[in-house]
Amino acid sequence: MEKRVMNLIHPSAIIEPGAVIGLGSCVGAFSHIKPGARIGQECSLGNGVYVEDDVVIGNHVILGNGVQIGKGTLIEDDVSIKARAIITSAPLSKSSLPLNSYQTTIKAGTRVEYNSTILAGVTLGRNSQVEPGSVVKRTVPANAIVAGNPAGIVGYAASAIPKVGFSLPGLADDKQSPLLLEVGGCALYRLPLITDIRGQLAVTEFGKDLPFQPKRCFWVFDVPNREVRGEHAHKELHQFLICVKGSASVVLDDGKNRMELNLSQPNVGLHIPPRVWGIQYKYSPDAILLVLTSDIYLSEDYIRDYDDFLAFTKQSTTPV
Repeated sequence: MEKRVMNLIHPSAIIEPGAVIGLGSCVGAFSHIKPGARIGQECSLGNGVYVEDDVVIGNHVILGNGVQIGKGTLIEDDVSIKARAIITSAPLSKSSLPLNSYQTTIKAGTRVEYNSTILAGVTLGRNSQVEPGSVVKRTVPANAIVAGNPAGIVGYAASAIPKVGFSLPGLADDKQSPLLLEVGGCALYRLPLITDIRGQLAVTEFGKDLPFQPKRCFWVFDVPNREVRGEHAHKELHQFLICVKGSASVVLDDGKNRMELNLSQPNVGLHIPPRVWGIQYKYSPDAILLVLTSDIYLSEDYIRDYDDFLAFTKQSTTPV
């Protein structure tokens, strides 16, 4: 016999005409769902939840007690928003542009903790986390953990992908082969280091010490500690990163495995092959990050959206 899925809507809840509630969803006491709001299947809305019109909520979404969702918000599947969190309404259009031009997007797997505020117009990337009491004023990258007012990135979430801590003892011997990491063929190289009474000198010879012949180099410096760089992958380009001064943390993600490591030795380089999502953050105030690349700058080689990256990696590994 087919099991019938029922909605559980408290008698005191107000569901205005034109609102859509998916099968198996629950709406708590004194909640108010405005016309034009669309709520997916098997969602759980606590007591006193307020959902404005022009809101789209996916499946398996949890909204805690007192959550407010402003108009112009899109919430994808499997999102959890804890009690008293607020997503402000999208600004009114001053032209003929449709409201969804200002849409706030909460992507799949995101978790927003208690008493947080998300300002209209931002995007919370896939599997990101907002810590309790945070005020989010800018778009948050996929998998990032943000905290504070204004919220800044304090780490990256493991989510469904293992996060592996890493240190450099495996590179203790200068003559050791590159240390292969657990993400997408990435590897650490220890470069020759010459030390005497006059100081230290690190050196690399193109065609000998590196896994590719560089065609371009650039260096990153004076990065405020709360800022994040990278946040992209390449289709064909190889990169080699050396923090020649100070330190910076690097997150590597191949769509299946993720790890974070700290570059802090001027004779240690990190090879990032194509099809690996790379992020650099937690720069020390004096950090200088040198990047060597296997080709000149080609905008078409960049993948700048994490969801596009996941689709690309899935497509490139699917048997024909």
